[in-house]
Amino acid sequence: MSRSRIADHVRTIPRSGIRDFFEIVQSMKEVISLGIGEPDFVTPWHIRESAIYSLEKGRTGYTSNLGAPRLRRAIAAYVEKHFSVGYNPHDEIIVTVGVSEAIDLALRALLNPGDEVVYHEPCYVSYSPSILLAGGVPVAVATRAEDEFTLRAADLEKTITPKTRVLMLNFPTNPTGAVMPLEELKKIAAFAVKHDLVVLSDEIYSELTYDEVPHHSIAALPGMKERTVLLHGFSKAFAMTGWRIGYACGPADIIEAMMKIHQYSILCAPVMAQEAALEALERGQRSMERMREEYRLRRNLIVTSLNEAGIPCHLPKGAFYVFPDIRGTGMTSRDFALQLLEEKKVAVVPGTAFGQSGEGFVRCSYATAMDQIKIAIERISDFVKK
Repeated sequence: MSRSRIADHVRTIPRSGIRDFFEIVQSMKEVISLGIGEPDFVTPWHIRESAIYSLEKGRTGYTSNLGAPRLRRAIAAYVEKHFSVGYNPHDEIIVTVGVSEAIDLALRALLNPGDEVVYHEPCYVSYSPSILLAGGVPVAVATRAEDEFTLRAADLEKTITPKTRVLMLNFPTNPTGAVMPLEELKKIAAFAVKHDLVVLSDEIYSELTYDEVPHHSIAALPGMKERTVLLHGFSKAFAMTGWRIGYACGPADIIEAMMKIHQYSILCAPVMAQEAALEALERGQRSMERMREEYRLRRNLIVTSLNEAGIPCHLPKGAFYVFPDIRGTGMTSRDFALQLLEEKKVAVVPGTAFGQSGEGFVRCSYATAMDQIKIAIERISDFVKK
């Protein structure tokens, strides 16, 4: 054929650096993986049972495009309690197929071709491609290890142009575990107001903070609810990755625009997953707290062990990742990860999978059993010494 059958804006998007790397991992035997960002816990039984019960009762039809009303009411109550911001479940909440769909809907609802979206790196792998697929222009702002990868409002000011329309945030952050101090978050809120930006705040790891560090949602700050879309879900805190259920809370006009896209492309989130999500919100707190405590113990072990092995690693305050600094080895992130995999059968993710500012680092997930973490760290230590 004389020309490509694939649309230009899709053809030029790279494949996920994480998925490409783990295709290599899957071809090898006896690998200890510190790579995939997924809880190693099974969804708590009472949550699974609620979905089974809904099937037994024959609840297999469509729900409202916005999601089941009872679930939206439960989301409103949960968000008000844990995020200190109130939403009307009738028109300010939409239930989506994971947070990934919520991000896509929000970007497509907000952007005209050529609009710029500012976000911080290292970041979740889908942000830049999602912006491009929505017709926007991604503008990355690097965060630094010396700041524990928090975002600085002063750095954001350098990115503003007349085309800047949206600011994307993700705290606690994948891949660094960074959380935002309240004082700096207030400066970022002032920045968004000053430049009349809409903020997409991905807070999927908000329940997973440690050492009594509080999570602050930018949506709860003065003047921010009306310009923020709060994105959240059930995958991480409730070990429900495969259920593909998330939600967005925001101004009614933005939620309405997101719903229009959602109703023509998806229609509604799976009803069984919505039933399970309702159970998680109403009775899942204790299970979540048990998992969080186990993550905290694993975090302490992996950070202490990496530093003892001569690999500098800050103590993350959220999520379930560490982002150790491997620049002292003289290797690139990809070479380090590939050689570690080949020689020691340990899988970590190159920092560059999360943007170029991740060069010199690798991501290790501690959503992995404690005994596996101990063996992996021993192998990493041997590898670095060699």
